[in-house]
Parts: sequence; C-alpha cells; structure tokens
Amino acid sequence: MLRLRYLLAAAVAAYLLTGVAQVRPEERAVVRRFGKVVARPGPGLWVGLPWGFDRVDRVPVRTARQLTVGYVPENFSDEAGTPPGQFLTGDQNLVDVQLVLDYAVGEADDELDDYVNHRDRVDAVLARVAEAAAAEWCAGRGIDRVLRTGTAALPAWVMDRVGERLPAFRLGVRVQRASVAYLAPPEGVRAAFEAVTQAQTGVRTREQQALQEKQQRERQAAALRYKLGQEADEYRESQARQARADAAAFLAELAAFREVAGANPDALAFVWWAEMGKALAALEARGGRVKPLDHHLQNGELNLSEFFPVPKR
Repeated sequence: MLRLRYLLAAAVAAYLLTGVAQVRPEERAVVRRFGKVVARPGPGLWVGLPWGFDRVDRVPVRTARQLTVGYVPENFSDEAGTPPGQFLTGDQNLVDVQLVLDYAVGEADDELDDYVNHRDRVDAVLARVAEAAAAEWCAGRGIDRVLRTGTAALPAWVMDRVGERLPAFRLGVRVQRASVAYLAPPEGVRAAFEAVTQAQTGVRTREQQALQEKQQRERQAAALRYKLGQEADEYRESQARQARADAAAFLAELAAFREVAGANPDALAFVWWAEMGKALAALEARGGRVKPLDHHLQNGELNLSEFFPVPKR
C-alpha cells in the first residue's frame, strides 16, 4: 500500500513537471491553454500548467531555414511528364529554374502565433508563392534574356513579389534571401542552346575586337592629326618669320638705295649687278653651268648658229 502511494506521488510529480519548459537563447515559446495563447516567454525557464492544460511550442526565431523550390534535375525522368520548376518564357520556350530561399520565423508576437498555427504548411505555401513569382518573370521575357540575366535579376524579382504576397497567408515567416541554384534549357534542347550561345559569344567577341581596333585606329589618326597640325603650325610660324625677315631686309635695302641714288645715278645698275651675282651663284650651287656670251656677239647681235651649232648632214 505504501509503495502504491509512492508510485502515485511520483506519477503526480512527473505530471506536474510537464508544465515546466526550458526555452533556449535562440528560441521564443508560445504557450496555449485550451487552444488560446496565454504567454510568449523568452529564453529561460517557464513554469505553467501541466500537459492537457498548457501546450508549449518552442520556436527557433534566430535560426535561418533553407527551402529549395522548383526544378530538381536528379529527380526527373522523361516519363514523369512536365517537371516542377519548368516555366514557359515569353517567346514560347521552356526553361528549368531552381530557387533557394532562406527564411526565418519573425519575432513579433503575431508572427509567432501565425507560425505556430500554420507551421505544417509553411514550406508548401512559400514554395508555391516563389514558383508563381518565377513563372511571371520568365513569362515576361524571351529565352535569351532569361538565360543571360536570370541569375542576377530573378532573385530580386522573387524577393519583391514574395514580400508583397506572403503576409496574406499569415505564415509568420520572413524571407531573408533568394538565389538561383539552377537555370538552364530543358535537357533535350540544351545542346542546341549551347551552340547558339557559343555562336553569340563569338559574335560578341568579334564585335569587341572590331571596336577595339576602331578605337586604336581613331587614337592613331588623332595622334597623326595632332602631329601634322603641330608641324603645320611650326612651318607657318617659320615661314612668317622668314617673310618678316625678308621684308625687313628689303625695306633696309630700299632705304639704302634711295639714300645712295640721290648722290650716285649708277646706283640702280649696281643693285642690278648685285642681284644678278646672287642669281648666278645660286644657279652654280644647284649644278648649273654659267658661261659668258660676249664672244658670241657680232656687231652687237647674238650669233645663235655659233651658240647652238647646226649639225652637219
């Protein structure tokens, strides 16, 4: 009988201990009494009513969770039909997309309550919302743009749309990050897409090479234009300086001639012979031959037959 009492006391103590819960530092707890939320204790020891009266749900609010959404290549076969995550693009092509979402439970009281009430459907609803956003993005763009910009542009689009639509489902979670883990054409046409991509890459490479060559030739032409302009400026300045010097020398000689001509009537002949001497000296310097013609003069006339002998027949 005494043993039975001890057993009954131990059972009662164990039952009462079901009302004690330890909340870890990274957790928040939601205490429901007969289905109604009565407390949301933070980290530490919580003492409430035992099982059957209180239900304590501990929620790791500071732990990030990861959800893979969309296409999973290793789980698909040709007999399985259209795989999840395969979307139609704006130009009627197909593309396989896999997203990775990082999310966490919100720390606000209403978010904790929503998560505890709907925790069983969080992943399914979040996946559907993200897939719907990805399908909208792909449908508004051609396949080339999807493949070229999807890795960078699609996550931002998904984050915006999920942020707008998720609160309506009252899941109590917040998406922290979205990324593209897989983005490619379907397996059956991937080789053709890769060939087109390589051809487009070759075209862009040729265009880039042509642009670089164009820029190089433009730089060379600009350098040559600058060089010729500098040489033309220097030549113009040198010619202008020479012209000014010649003009000054001429004016000096003219002034000297006018001064001498007043006293010597033969001054003009002197100037003429001086200029003729310069011309003859210049002619000889260029390899010319200067001969006097005095011995060809007869009776004051030039005898051309002697100057240019007539050949004998």
